[in-house]
Amino acid sequence: MILLSGKWKIQIVGWLLLYGKVRFMDMLRGIDGIAAKMLSKELQELEQNEIMVRTVMPTKPVTVEYELIEHGKTLSGVITAISTWGVTHRQFLFKKHFISQ
Repeated sequence: MILLSGKWKIQIVGWLLLYGKVRFMDMLRGIDGIAAKMLSKELQELEQNEIMVRTVMPTKPVTVEYELIEHGKTLSGVITAISTWGVTHRQFLFKKHFISQ
């Protein structure tokens, strides 16, 4: 749980699962509300915990790509389960608060 704690890690892993190799700026533009400093911090933690890999491309300016390692891709089922539960819970709350009135 600690590896995926916080507001952003599950979104970042989900983004990497969906798009594969992703550049930093593409992720920054695509994940609504995340600041560059926070994205950088979260990516460093995911790399340190061997969930994803960072590849520096020999271009000018330097391009950095991020990609889940095979072991990181096994989080797909966990993220799908959390997402499914979230949708079900939202429906539960909707029925409870809006249909019963």
